[in-house]
Amino acid sequence: MTDSFNAALFLKSVSSSAGVYRMYNARGSVIYVGKAKDLKKRLSSYFRRNLPNVKTQALVSHIANIDVTLTHSETDALILENDYIKQYMPKYNVLLRDDKSYPYIFLSGHKHPRLAYHRGPQREKGHYFGPYPNGGAVRESLHLMQKLFPIRQCDDLYYKARSRPCLQYQIARCSGPCVAKVSDEEYQEQVKLATLFLKGKDQQVVGELVGKMETASQSLQFEDAARYRDQISALRRVAEQQEVSNDSGDMDVIGVYYSSGIACFHLLFIRSGKIFGSRSYYPAIPDKTELSEILRAFMLQFYLNFDSQRTLPKEIIVSHAFDDIHELELAIEQALSKSVAIKTKVRSERASFLRIAETNAHHAVETRLSHQNTVEERFLLLEEALEQSQAIARMECFDISHTMGESTVASCVVFNRQGPSKAEYRRYNINDITPGDDYAAMKQAISRRFDKIDASGKIPDILFIDGGIGQLRIAQKVVNEKFVHLDVAPTLIGIAKGEGRKPGLETLIYGENEIAFNLPADSGALHLIQHIRDESHRFAITGHRNKRQKTRNTSSLESIAGVGPKRRKALLQYLGGLQQVKGASVAELAKVPGISLEMAQTIHDALRG
Repeated sequence: MTDSFNAALFLKSVSSSAGVYRMYNARGSVIYVGKAKDLKKRLSSYFRRNLPNVKTQALVSHIANIDVTLTHSETDALILENDYIKQYMPKYNVLLRDDKSYPYIFLSGHKHPRLAYHRGPQREKGHYFGPYPNGGAVRESLHLMQKLFPIRQCDDLYYKARSRPCLQYQIARCSGPCVAKVSDEEYQEQVKLATLFLKGKDQQVVGELVGKMETASQSLQFEDAARYRDQISALRRVAEQQEVSNDSGDMDVIGVYYSSGIACFHLLFIRSGKIFGSRSYYPAIPDKTELSEILRAFMLQFYLNFDSQRTLPKEIIVSHAFDDIHELELAIEQALSKSVAIKTKVRSERASFLRIAETNAHHAVETRLSHQNTVEERFLLLEEALEQSQAIARMECFDISHTMGESTVASCVVFNRQGPSKAEYRRYNINDITPGDDYAAMKQAISRRFDKIDASGKIPDILFIDGGIGQLRIAQKVVNEKFVHLDVAPTLIGIAKGEGRKPGLETLIYGENEIAFNLPADSGALHLIQHIRDESHRFAITGHRNKRQKTRNTSSLESIAGVGPKRRKALLQYLGGLQQVKGASVAELAKVPGISLEMAQTIHDALRG
């Protein structure tokens, strides 16, 4: 591992999603491509003390940089890994140098066909499905097929020698054609369904099985109906649409994400329906630039200054609309003598590719925002803007979220010199206040945060309040009371939303003297404040929505003393539902088994509030 690569810092920002990673050496060459169900866990394994073998040790010693591409499933990651290996031919990968060596799934032409792994010349009669990216993909698919369709996978010698069912029959992975445990017609039906499944016609397979289940049920053959039901259930659980390997032609797919002064354009280069490669671009953005203008400038420069080493696709798909799309199409046609269509609204496979591009753009921006160098630079700019005499080591931000006063939640997020410290985030369920009283909610949250604080506790250097002068005054009063006996206290700053709630127009207010000030919209210091404010807002909204949903999912009967699960069940069953229970009179409630007249009166009074 080269001295310039900081593995610990890199691993802090890696996602736990499925995806593909590319490792580079100091010269910028790809030396290894791999895929993982959990990128963070897999990449962490390379940087432990005791590496498993010499090859891995040699690989890690040459790592200068690592790139990751997120996918929506492990299957997508597997196929994308193969595409990258064919493109980069990395030194430390096992390389398949021509398509003749790619494996297939083979369905033989026997009376009782078998499913098998096949590599090499296709001499035997039957159907070949593939090619698959590697042997592992074929074995995974065959294992899945065993669960879905009870077709034999044993070789012919084993099949002919059987006199009694094997273990595969016992565990329902084979229907036992070798010993006539299934009729020829039923076996051929399963072969037909397996063929349709391997051709990607999942819905047709499910439709046929549903028809068979209904026919069996009407004929009172309930065991057969149950078997078809279980097969349908298994199909629906495991069937995946391969978002990365359908024949969708040539296109560039561009996902865009813009936040806190950083924009990422993540491009997927789709050729012959497969991801040929991907790359992220980070343009320099002038002050107060709208996303539409950023998009237009990027598209104009990227496609009119076209790299001759790349091929221009027939379609360019972009996640956001922008001005002059038609004019850009004409300009590209005139400059490069090739027509292209720029689209922003797509469906089906194209929409799947676009989701992958957007996911990666969002992840790239979040990674950059949390990157130590970026965060450190913005901390320095914030210290300069606030004229702090000492370094800012810890910042906290509070926000309040509710819906018309319902399920009020306060959030407290924490940033340090490395960025967000999510392990220290806290939420406070706000109770015993007038619904909608944000001042009382803020007072309760700040009081609980600093209820038992002392000089050795975690005291923020800066405490941001997402709100106007009223909430800031409440917070400052609480802090003054809590820190009156201490030599240290946080500096409070309110973040008041600007005109139209547009980012860059926020007004900042000191809590101590209520002096208002503004920072330039392109200031890194303001971007850091926006980042902690947005994170606090997100964390509060998530907590509020969860609490609101839980409250609405809880029956109002549960809050009545003496009404347990049995009585709740009796009330709902006897009267027909919660609304009927709420509308019932005391006499009607008393007729429910297990409900006395006194309990009926209690329930009646409680439900009418």
